[in-house]
Amino acid sequence: MSRLRLVTYNIAHGRGLRPIQGLQTRRSMQAHLRRIAALLVKLDADVVALQEIDQHSSWAGNFDHLEFLREHTGYPHALHGVTTRREGMFNLCYGNAFLSRHSLEEGEAVAFGLRTVGEKGFLFAEISVAGKRLPLINLHLHYRSRKARLEQVGQVFRYLEKQHNSRAPFWSVPPLVCGDFNTSGKASDATAGLLAELERFGPYALHPQKGRTFPSPLPTRLLDFVLVPAELTVVRSEVARSWLSDHRPVVVEIAW
Repeated sequence: MSRLRLVTYNIAHGRGLRPIQGLQTRRSMQAHLRRIAALLVKLDADVVALQEIDQHSSWAGNFDHLEFLREHTGYPHALHGVTTRREGMFNLCYGNAFLSRHSLEEGEAVAFGLRTVGEKGFLFAEISVAGKRLPLINLHLHYRSRKARLEQVGQVFRYLEKQHNSRAPFWSVPPLVCGDFNTSGKASDATAGLLAELERFGPYALHPQKGRTFPSPLPTRLLDFVLVPAELTVVRSEVARSWLSDHRPVVVEIAW
């Protein structure tokens, strides 16, 4: 039996539990990212999906956080999907990313809109594991507006339909979808909406089915999920205890 362990984690621009980024030195931020790297090593995932990760942003030390984490975790493959880009004195460049033990192919980043601050989006990639071709989506949805989130998951599904039409012959299973949904799985909101849309590809399950991820010190809400097609068996699903971001990481292990 083959297994794949996936972690999804919003790292909050590496600011820790500070209310906003930009209030710490580059040296302090790098020290904090080393703590995040140590956590990722401990979680021992085959693929890590990260949200709110900066490439070169003035509020985050103007260095590549993904490359820094890659160097300190030892992952051989990394892919950054920038969804917010802003030039000038207050330069910003951040989005979603993957760290992986397996080669990341067919990578594509999609922003939901054109804002230069706070734009959300998703990152697509494919990996090959033990003879199976697995498509992955790492997304980050709007934090406040239900209407915006529903529109965003509509964009995600339309993108996946298009990919399915051209790539399905190469896929062993329908897409695995993970990330920060910024809403629960029970509400009549984006998580449930995307789950219903994905079932056009076949049955799906939402994980984790218990636990809370936000805010990390005393979490009251479960906002971070992995949507798993029925062709894969979930053998482990949990929220990891951590206070290194305002979200806690989710760990899901699948087998086939």
